[in-house]
Amino acid sequence: MSSSLVVCEVDDSLKEKLKKFRFRKETNNAAILMKIDMLKQLVILEEEFEDISLDDLRNELPERQPRYIAYSYKYTHDDGRVSYPLCFIFSSPMGCKPEQQMMYAGSKNRLVQAAELTKVFETRNADDLTEEWLKNQLAFFR
Repeated sequence: MSSSLVVCEVDDSLKEKLKKFRFRKETNNAAILMKIDMLKQLVILEEEFEDISLDDLRNELPERQPRYIAYSYKYTHDDGRVSYPLCFIFSSPMGCKPEQQMMYAGSKNRLVQAAELTKVFETRNADDLTEEWLKNQLAFFR
């Protein structure tokens, strides 16, 4: 039985955008929402957001389609320090088409490598995508 897992390439302009995003100087929350162009088998930019909370971002996600998110988060620590972790979030909600889920799951690592991100999280339920959830995920990196 041959493997039919398709790993998508990352669009060159998206790679450049992610590189600039990694080195951004702004201190607000921001996000890059990415999707797979199924016909081209290419990870592409869907939308960019400035000054967006996770609650607002959650409302931008499609209900039954996976998405990749690069999220720059203003994190105020318990001791008052502020850091700006750059997070990669793979949202793959229940009810997605199996072939879509496989294509997104199979392409995730290539995108993470292209974006050079280390804080990588997944959620199967968009309702989990809250500031509290993200802080719990980031606690692992302290």
